[in-house]
Formats: sequence, C-alpha cells, structure tokens
Amino acid sequence: MAATTHTVTNQPPPLVGYDVFTADRALAEAVERHLPPELHEEARTELSTLGTSAGSVHAQSWGALANENPPKLRTHDRYGHRIDEVDFHPSWHRLLGHAVGAGLTAAWATPGGHVRRAAGFLVWTQAEAGHGCPLSMTHAAVPALRADPELAAFWEPKLTSRVYEGEEMRPAAQKSGVLFGMGMTEKQGGSDVRTNTTAAAPLAAEGEYALTGHKWFCSAPMSDGFLVLAQAAEGLTCFLVPRVLEDGARNTFRIQRLKDKLGNRSNASSEIEFDGTWARRVGEEGRGVRTIIEMVAATRLDCVLGSAALMRQAVAQAVHHTAHRSAFGGPLLDKPLMRNVLADLALESEAATVLGMRLAAAYDAVEADGGDAEGERALLRLAVPTAKYWVTKRCTPTVAEASECLGGNGYVEESGMPRLLREAPLNSIWEGSGNVQALDVLRALQREPRALDAYLTEIGRARGADHRLDAAVKGLLTELADLEGLEARARRVVERMALVLQGSLLARFAPPQVADAFCASRLGGDWGAAFGTLPHTLDLGAVVERARAVG
Repeated sequence: MAATTHTVTNQPPPLVGYDVFTADRALAEAVERHLPPELHEEARTELSTLGTSAGSVHAQSWGALANENPPKLRTHDRYGHRIDEVDFHPSWHRLLGHAVGAGLTAAWATPGGHVRRAAGFLVWTQAEAGHGCPLSMTHAAVPALRADPELAAFWEPKLTSRVYEGEEMRPAAQKSGVLFGMGMTEKQGGSDVRTNTTAAAPLAAEGEYALTGHKWFCSAPMSDGFLVLAQAAEGLTCFLVPRVLEDGARNTFRIQRLKDKLGNRSNASSEIEFDGTWARRVGEEGRGVRTIIEMVAATRLDCVLGSAALMRQAVAQAVHHTAHRSAFGGPLLDKPLMRNVLADLALESEAATVLGMRLAAAYDAVEADGGDAEGERALLRLAVPTAKYWVTKRCTPTVAEASECLGGNGYVEESGMPRLLREAPLNSIWEGSGNVQALDVLRALQREPRALDAYLTEIGRARGADHRLDAAVKGLLTELADLEGLEARARRVVERMALVLQGSLLARFAPPQVADAFCASRLGGDWGAAFGTLPHTLDLGAVVERARAVG
C-alpha cells in the first residue's frame, strides 16, 4: 500500500550544481574591476572552475563529512613512543588539496594574485570554512619570512606551491609544497602577547635557539612549520619552528590536547608545549611583534573574507529557499516583508564582499610596488582592522537571520545552516577580538597620519554620489576631531568608519538600487534595530534578485 501521507510537496530543491563564483554578481564584478584587463579571461576561467567545484555535490559532501568527523589526536603510538599526530577525515584532505591546487596559498607568486586568491578563498570556503585556517596561515607567513632573505628563499616557493603533500612527516627540503601555522597566544596573556613566558635560549649556531614554554592556541598543528613568539635576551622575538628537522628527526612539539570548539570543528586547534624545541630566529631579537605583524594583517583580511563567504552562502541559501517555498498563496520571495528581510541581508553581504576585495586589491598594489604603493599600504594599515572589526561583527546576526528565513528547516543540521551559524562568531574572535581591532585603529589614527590621509582619500572618491554619504563623512570627521573619551567610544568610531568606507565603495561600484538602500539605512538612519526594516519605498526586488544564486 502506498504511503500517501508522506508525499513530499512544497520543499525547495538543494542549492547544488551551480557555479558559486559566477552566481555571485558582486564578487565577479569586483574581480573584473580590480584586475588588469589582460588577466580577466584567465581569472574568470580559473574562478569559475573553482566555483563549479564549490557548488558541486562532492564538495558539499566533503564539507559535511569533515565536520561530522572532527580530527583526532594521537599523542603516542602503540608502542608508547611520543608521536603527536592528528588524524583528519579524508574529506579534509580533499578540501585542502583542492584549495592548494587552486592557488589559494599562491597569491605572492601570481600576477594579480591577491585579488584572485581572495575571490577564490571567498568562493571555496563556502563549501567548508574550517580548512581555511591552514590556507590563511600559509598564505600569510610569506611577508613575515621576508624579514630574513635566506629563510624566504627556501620557504616561499614551497609556501606558494600548488602541490599538496598531506600530513606525511618529512623534512621540508624533501617536499614540494608545505603548510604553515602560527603560535602567539598563551594562557596568561591572550592578545597581550608581550606577557608571553615562552623562553628562547640561544644555541651555538647563529640564529638558532631552543624554546621552552606553551602556546594556548595553535591551529593546524600538523603543518610543516610555525611562526611563534618567544622571549629572547632582547625581548619578544619571532621564530620559525619546523615540525621535522633537517635530519628527519621530529622536533619537540608536544600536542597536549585539541580544543573542543563551538564551530570550526573540522580544523584542529591545539595546545602545544615546547621543551628544548629547535627554532630559527626570524628578524631581529626584540622585534617579534614588528616581524610577525604583516602575517597578522594578512590573516585579519582573511577573517574579513571568511566572514563575507559565510554571509554570502547564508544569503544565497535564504534567497534560494524562499524562491522555491510557497506560503499564504504564493512564493515567500514575493512577500513584501520577506523581500525586505532578504534585501537587508543582501546589502550586508555585498558590502562585506566589496570591502574585502578592495583591500585585496590594495595588497596587489603594494606587491607591485608602483606609484600608489605607499598610499595603498597606508590604507591597509587603517582599513584592515576597521574591516576586521565590523565585517566579522556583522556575520553572526546576518547568518542567524538568514537561517530564520528557512523557518524550522534552518534549525535542522541537514540544511547546513547550523554549521554556518556555529562558524559565524569565529572570525570576530581570531586574530584579535573586537576591542583589539578598535584599539588598533585608534593607534593608527594617533601615530600614523598617512593612514588617515589614505582613508580620507579613498572615501573622498565618492564625494557627491549620495547626500547621506556626504553627511556621514562630515559626522565622522566631527567624531575624529573630538579626542574626549576616545578609547571608550572606539567601537562607535570604528563602526562609523567601516560603514562610510562600505558606503563609498557601493556608491562608486554597486547598482543604484544597492547603493541607495545601503546609504538610506546604514548611513541615513532610516533603519530599525533588526533586519527587514529597510524603507519600503526602495527597489528591494532588484536588490534581492541580484543576490540570487541561480542553480
């Protein structure tokens, strides 16, 4: 007898089998905008291929399996030997191998590499976010290692390689491609790294040290090398710690435990101990923060891109669901109030994408070392922590509201939305949480006037495009001129800086409907405290249609 009571109707099909890159109009336009014309065709082909892979049933399955089967720590082998290894599900290796092969660690070795890599990172991590951590650390290690030309000459070609060699424990000299991690924070200090207690004792050979101490957070502990901070005679210093020494012996790198995290479950975040661990100094003694700061800045940009990716995938899922789900006599997508919610979410997503890609373009300009390189470097100094603060803060409420668009279905694991929601707070915490970013912006404002000049030049390019944007710029200048209680209102100032920067970019580059809605709500004050409170007179349908991922 047929089970007629279980006939399935009015359920949206899965969002699968589509090109994640070309379906994202804001991202595709940013790539065209920021790359020289001679690179357009090659980049489009490369990113569309990656986007098709990211939207495939295979990649989506890999992402789910990698999170359902988190890594496992093996401190000892069966005979009692200390091995400190982490076992990952095969899907983790498939994701990571595909990403490395697609050039997501190769920005420094590719023309227009930062824009192309940023777009690829934003596309591919929509399939699974956790493996973005070793991709980010490996990418970001390059500028720090350049403080030592000898080290850079050896490691940079391997870091920027498109060859993924998995977890096999071999000396780096025997590998074509390597991955890197980073260890900065300790139990007693967190972001206050100057309180680190890990000690570095010099060895007989120049630049070689033995490290003793602990690290409270070390992600991707199966990487081939790590940049860490430790106290040397002259103060906090940056060191390179290889996982395997040149003679094939394993360096002392004791993984004490893996963190049991809210999200990011496919990735191994660990606590590690150094006990006479061999290390090579990077840069000068006592200049550790200055040496590693370029790595930190690059990973902060990846926090922006990672949050933009989560928002984009959440919004794409919400629009897709409401386009195929009917209620109260018609598709949810066509209901005025749902359209308002979706448009509001789409604005948040596009603003994050446009800002992240603009900063990636600034990295390309600095790397090219052309006439505008110093101005772009100064812009990054202020805009990166500003974007890191605001975009990562907006990720969690955006993903939560997008999940609600799916109703009860969005609360069920099979929808994929709970995994996005668990991941959403992460980027606001990693690489310096909200207060750290806000205070870093204040430092840049107070100590580096060129950074503020570069920021004002950038937002000034949209002068006259929208009266609400112009008024917001004036209000921001008034805020910056008032030094009274500046630290206590740092979040307010940085939020305003981020919104003005996003508004200026949308006014220049987005369709009029998008720029109008953003400026009316985020800058003009015609907005409520929750999503779905945009002015009803705006062309919200055009905003939603632009955000739709067509399978």
